[in-house]
Amino acid sequence: MDDYLIGVGVRIKKLRKDNGKTIKNIADGAGVSNGLISRIENGRTIPSLPVLLNIINALEIEVGSFFEKIDKDKIPKIWIARKSDYQVIEKETEANGFVYHHIISKQLNVMGMEAVLLEIAPNAQREKVTTEAYEYKYILSGSVVYKVDNEEVELFEGDSLFFDGRLPHVPVNNNSEPVKMLVFYFFNKK
Repeated sequence: MDDYLIGVGVRIKKLRKDNGKTIKNIADGAGVSNGLISRIENGRTIPSLPVLLNIINALEIEVGSFFEKIDKDKIPKIWIARKSDYQVIEKETEANGFVYHHIISKQLNVMGMEAVLLEIAPNAQREKVTTEAYEYKYILSGSVVYKVDNEEVELFEGDSLFFDGRLPHVPVNNNSEPVKMLVFYFFNKK
């Protein structure tokens, strides 16, 4: 995984230089600091999913083409974020009782996004499907086993999952309670 994450930074740096952009151009376009872009490019820090999507947008390329050139052996098919991994961010210094857990954000000028609330009944049945989008799932309640390609991962309330929807996938609810999740589809505008 570390090699893959370093590959992300190397890819950002190469695309930035190939397109004649400065660190400041990318930082401004992604809404982050120059220092953060430098640390990512040099493998000293890992961007969150929302920051990475904003950087890709600032590079003015499609999400799919960004990942195509990274060594395929180092790319995980799915990314899992456990509830325990989420970091609290401070947005307003004068607000008491407001706790923000960063999930995802994206400017949508080069890609489309669709958000849905998905409920899966106990023992619901469906074959694996594919979509022409990257998919982000956030489990609101319950637990579910997600089958993506040949992998299976169990997700619980507060966990999230991100993967290329072109891989065959299906959620399976073998529990006695329904599962609720937010689903975000990110697709190229063509």
